Amino acid sequence: MSATAQRSVTVTLDGSNKSTRLPLISGTVGPDVFDIRKMYADLGVFTFDPGYGATASCDSKITYIDGDQGILMYRGYPIEQLAEKSNFLEVCYLLLNGELPNAGQAKEFELGVMRHTMLHEQVRTFYNGFRRDAHPMAVMCGVVGALSAFYHDSLNIHDAESREISAFRLIAKVPTIAAWAHKYTIGQPFIYPRNDLTYAENFLHMFHAVPAEDYKVNPVLSKAMDLIMILHADHEQNASTSTVRLAGSTGANPFACIAAGIASLWGPAHGGANEAVLKMLTHIGNVKNIPQFLEEVKDRNNHEMLWGFGHRVYKNYDPRAKIIQKACHDVLAELGIKGDPLLDLAMELEKIALNDRYFVDRKLYPNVDFYSGIILKAMGFPTSMFTALFAVSRTVGWVAQWKEMIEDPQQRIGRPRQVYTGPTKRDYVPASDR
Repeated sequence: MSATAQRSVTVTLDGSNKSTRLPLISGTVGPDVFDIRKMYADLGVFTFDPGYGATASCDSKITYIDGDQGILMYRGYPIEQLAEKSNFLEVCYLLLNGELPNAGQAKEFELGVMRHTMLHEQVRTFYNGFRRDAHPMAVMCGVVGALSAFYHDSLNIHDAESREISAFRLIAKVPTIAAWAHKYTIGQPFIYPRNDLTYAENFLHMFHAVPAEDYKVNPVLSKAMDLIMILHADHEQNASTSTVRLAGSTGANPFACIAAGIASLWGPAHGGANEAVLKMLTHIGNVKNIPQFLEEVKDRNNHEMLWGFGHRVYKNYDPRAKIIQKACHDVLAELGIKGDPLLDLAMELEKIALNDRYFVDRKLYPNVDFYSGIILKAMGFPTSMFTALFAVSRTVGWVAQWKEMIEDPQQRIGRPRQVYTGPTKRDYVPASDR
């Protein structure tokens, strides 16, 4: 069901005789929105919304968030149900196609992904152009963008079959690219994908295995990895998804668009937040230092940040945080880590902050990043890989959003406007007269 307009709002420009009727559009769920596309033509004014926090840039059937109630749904399915009952590839199918697959569709989709896990062999040489200490996200930006040079047979974005092949290639190859980025950095041989493993098992195998000995994937860690991927698969029109859509609106190929999304995700305010949480916990150091740290966070003249709390959309407890907190305990128990100091510190910080009126009044509740860094560290991932793992998970969401945009007949090139605050017209003065 597409967004529909059944009511309207009249806007009158003060001091003039100009007015316009703006359609009030309703989706299937969520707040109504004004359709302001004719406002400039009728009134000669634009809207001003820095960060687009109150502006819908598109209509979408993929993901719904109710930040006040702490609700996240993929295609109408609550994230709690998918985390408990589904698996990542099934969620991928759901995001891309709108419905959960039957047994035959699930098997065919899994085979479609697994047929594309290998990288073109010449891509190996591409890695040699990076320094050994390059950040994995820098490597991923470059290699994912370069895929268009290796797989240019499926770059016709107006052809449904080409879009499907590109989707399979991206979902299948990004884990290989990420694992190889890690291997390249630490100087270990690249491990090729194995199609007899599940998606999560395959990634863990490529990441941790070495040719000198057999590596068996721990099922508890594999389940946790699959869960992390589900929780990060999509999150509506966030910064990186909006970047993918904006790049895609120009007609850019899907590999370039996803590379753009990876670049956007790299920022600490977005995908790098879980890495920032670990650095924050390490900085606090001890439970006894928490009160002083929180006082420094409250001090506007101080630059301390409470990473892992609050969210641009959620004004309640992030539903993903509750799920990953439990998984964190399961992983630490499986690995025999008792009394992990970072986890103990994190839980005490959460307890104190949630009973502090300053943070409660500002609706600063834990988000998914607060615990994901701890669980990834326990699973043997260096902090430099945290955002890369986010990119592996989010690739399917980016692809689904890109695909939806390309198939939308209303799709136009993105072109935000601005409020110009620079100098008014002035004449050029020769250098000798300045």
